[in-house]
Amino acid sequence: MQAVRERVEVMGIDAGGTMTDTFFVRADGRFVVGKAQSNPGDESLAIFESSQDALGHWGRSVDDVYPELVTCVYSGTAMLNRVVQRRGLEVGLIVNKGFEQVHSMGRAIQSYLGYALEDRIHLNTHRYDEPLVPLSRTRGVTERTDVQGQVVIPLREDDVRQATRELVAAGAKAIAICLLQSHKNSTSEQQARDICRAELAALGADLPVFASVDYYPQRKESHRMNTTILEAYAAEPSRQTLQKVSDRFKKHGAKFDLRVMATHGGTISWKAKELARTIVSGPIGGVIGSKLLGEALGYENIACSDIGGTSFDMALITKGSFAIASDPDMARLVLSLPLVAMDSVGAGAGSFVRLDPYSGSIKLGPDSAGYRVGTCWPDSGLDTVSVTDCHVVLGYLNPENFLGGAIKLDVERARQHIKVQIADPLGLSVEDAAAGVIELLDLQLREYLRANISAKGYNPTDFVCFSYGGAGPVHTYGYTEGLGFKDVVVPAWAAGFSAFGCACADFEYRYDKSVDIALPQSAAEADKTTACATIQEAWSQLAAKVVEEFVINGFKPEDVILRPGYRMQYMGQLNDLEITSPITNASSAEDWDRIVEAFEDTYSRVYASSARSPELGFSVTGAIMRGLVATQKPVLPEDPEAGPTPPPAARIGSRPFYRHKQWIDAVIWKMELLQPGNQVRGPAVIESDATTFVVPDGFETTIDKHRLFHLREVK
Repeated sequence: MQAVRERVEVMGIDAGGTMTDTFFVRADGRFVVGKAQSNPGDESLAIFESSQDALGHWGRSVDDVYPELVTCVYSGTAMLNRVVQRRGLEVGLIVNKGFEQVHSMGRAIQSYLGYALEDRIHLNTHRYDEPLVPLSRTRGVTERTDVQGQVVIPLREDDVRQATRELVAAGAKAIAICLLQSHKNSTSEQQARDICRAELAALGADLPVFASVDYYPQRKESHRMNTTILEAYAAEPSRQTLQKVSDRFKKHGAKFDLRVMATHGGTISWKAKELARTIVSGPIGGVIGSKLLGEALGYENIACSDIGGTSFDMALITKGSFAIASDPDMARLVLSLPLVAMDSVGAGAGSFVRLDPYSGSIKLGPDSAGYRVGTCWPDSGLDTVSVTDCHVVLGYLNPENFLGGAIKLDVERARQHIKVQIADPLGLSVEDAAAGVIELLDLQLREYLRANISAKGYNPTDFVCFSYGGAGPVHTYGYTEGLGFKDVVVPAWAAGFSAFGCACADFEYRYDKSVDIALPQSAAEADKTTACATIQEAWSQLAAKVVEEFVINGFKPEDVILRPGYRMQYMGQLNDLEITSPITNASSAEDWDRIVEAFEDTYSRVYASSARSPELGFSVTGAIMRGLVATQKPVLPEDPEAGPTPPPAARIGSRPFYRHKQWIDAVIWKMELLQPGNQVRGPAVIESDATTFVVPDGFETTIDKHRLFHLREVK
């Protein structure tokens, strides 16, 4: 009798710059990871190939599984790359007359974002990127609203009509509108939007119009302007990429509506009005996945570390929660987007390795080989050494099993490039030069991880470290050694962990709005009630936007679970905190007291109770509304314990690798054949088709019932 096959219900996608990972979840909670080289020219093809790789482990096909899927979540870097490479839509910009150069001037911080310290402190190294909208497609209109929200100079309608005509003539394919103080009073900007649309209709020009008050009604003009422009410049073209991905799914029988990972940690439809908030999504998925794992394992404090081919991304989860930055920077632009607080450095497994021509020292990145891997891949077309070349030469990677054997790597070719470019100039052997590169990268990542934890007032000994990403398991021992983490966890599905996180995320829309409320600690009852009325009005406006997004996606208003929030700070302090509201409706003085109490509780958790400073009063700086609907999510596997001794079939041979100036024979294990409870002591290499987990001498790992590897140092 033929066994009944479990239905495959959930799919997660992480389309990175180097590899495209897919993650499939069955109805019984079991999951499988697939991997393929990224294809910047056609992301849908890379996703298709990665899906084939994953489903092959279950003996299933894409045509068989896609029709079964209930939901699919995409994350990727296409929009970010479009901004960095300036390949967006030709946008026209309407601003207040006299402020036409605000976007071109930017903020001073934009001239050194992403720079190392030595470049930040020298003005002669600072530079501004080309603006997304040039002055030739920027027009000013007469209007002025003051900081209190009072219209002191009404909008001149003829100015808007003329600006619209001139922008169309200048070749604009979309128009963004951003007027001063519109977050305090939206009247003038909404009026300009309607006039612009009417004029476009009269001209017969089918151009989208983006008014900042419809998307990001928040203070800080540069942030709000950049984000609104981004919506027109990069988000709209990215819909074409996402539609291509969606169409390929439909071609193979899929019935689900594709969702995209958003910067705030939820997922939204690719048809969403606010698509700019998906500008960076892959690393966000890893944080969401870490939070789910932490809840399952009882870990409250987690250091999330993600190493891919191009970057190292880290985030902290404290007391079960991660921070949300309200005005982050991305692609050297300051933005008004809620973003899971993360720190990134341009160093990964694909980073190029060069010698500084002045100091003779080794420099890593910030550019990388991306999907072309390194000189070890003969078809790469590269002649600059990458970190992956060093891995191959040192024996850490199996040249016959890269991507499950889909790509064959040439060890000798990598040796020759390392010899000429790194080893000979430094007077080292090829092995010592390659080992030095790996040790330098590990040291940089270790210091980066330690410094980011310490800078926030914490100690690594209070945290569990999750290590993932395609290259995470290769470097885990190196960048965690000596930091004293409570535990170091490497998921067996580390290569697809961000895709796993995408599958864990809620289907959620979020809208934010700036508000200005300041009350002393001993505020009168009437003032508290008035403050609550202001908050409630903002929540109602945002709730209507959230529900509208879900209705567009076929849900009924009653299907949406609304969760209000706010940003609050002590008066006199510079930084606010995002708080999930303890109440769903604010209308009384008692409600204000509960709002303050929730803020102070959160402040005590993030900082310390002794750091609270209520003497000057409290300030609410923003209102937040999140809406979500129920979705299918993965369930962690729970396999029976099999004891500490791995089964003989899991041992597939041995291979020498180089460390501490000597070649050592390492036992090679097949990751999928190791069982819960099994212990592996280094030197060892645990291989799967998607990633390689290096356990050198002095380290030991144990796999648990959830197929998580726990790495520890041994004497």
